[in-house]
Amino acid sequence: MTPDQTLAVTAQVSDSHIRHSQFAAQRLKDAIVDGFRERTGRRPSVDRREPDLWLNLNIRRNRATIAVDTGGGPLHRRGYRLDGVAAPLQETLAAAIVRLAGWAGERPLVDPFCGSGTLLAEGLMKAARIPAGRLRMSGKAPMRVLPDFDAALWRSVRAEADDRIRELPEGLIRGGDLDREAVKAARANLARLPGGDAVRLAVRDFRETGPAPDATIVANPPYGIRLQDHERAQGLFREIGNWLKRHCAGSTAWLLCGEKSLLKSIGLKTGRRIPLWNGGMECRLVRLDLYEGKAGSGPQ
Repeated sequence: MTPDQTLAVTAQVSDSHIRHSQFAAQRLKDAIVDGFRERTGRRPSVDRREPDLWLNLNIRRNRATIAVDTGGGPLHRRGYRLDGVAAPLQETLAAAIVRLAGWAGERPLVDPFCGSGTLLAEGLMKAARIPAGRLRMSGKAPMRVLPDFDAALWRSVRAEADDRIRELPEGLIRGGDLDREAVKAARANLARLPGGDAVRLAVRDFRETGPAPDATIVANPPYGIRLQDHERAQGLFREIGNWLKRHCAGSTAWLLCGEKSLLKSIGLKTGRRIPLWNGGMECRLVRLDLYEGKAGSGPQ
């Protein structure tokens, strides 16, 4: 690189005398810019959003590996989430939930606790075949600093991927949330994606979502630690179970729950229980099959 270009450094540390990843990243950045200043009298600047050069420092057992990052930073950052709410679901976890649910656009996708819209956005990206890094790679290609970078080939690969994107029917994906600011954030985030304006959003309590028959329902409802009130969480899960029984015949629901004891309150027999980690919290992604005329066979 040259002093006219920009850089960013990410770092991870483990089992080492250096315990703070930000300190490690800062030291590597200082070494680079000081080296440029000594040789040229000038130094490159730092740009944490869209630098010319991404570097990753990994220190494990006091051994450092420095690598050029051609992915444009952490891969969970899709680029659509401009606005968020407290404790947002990480994009890669939301993508895993949609994939585990087996949904690919063949029937409606509904999220009655949509928050800032991460599950809906990942559903849209999967069904519409939007590449996960499309927005992250929309500006400067992070691999362009490599000596063998072929700009024409990169444009061709992007164009081929864009040609595969398909338009989805209006209302195939919909969601709602009681928090007006969360829904506002969801609208802004989805507007960044192709076809995001076709996703229906509403400010409403999940009990007012209306019938959702023959749909795939995905949700990350408030639970346990998030509510800071176990009795309140039990009541909420009981109401979720009632709504599913009354309005979602023929559907399949997938709920992410961080407090396994709450699943008894839902009053429905669970199918698969898949362990997933939401940050540092071990959760269960639970499948509920809602049959015509009978939504389950009692609690489990």
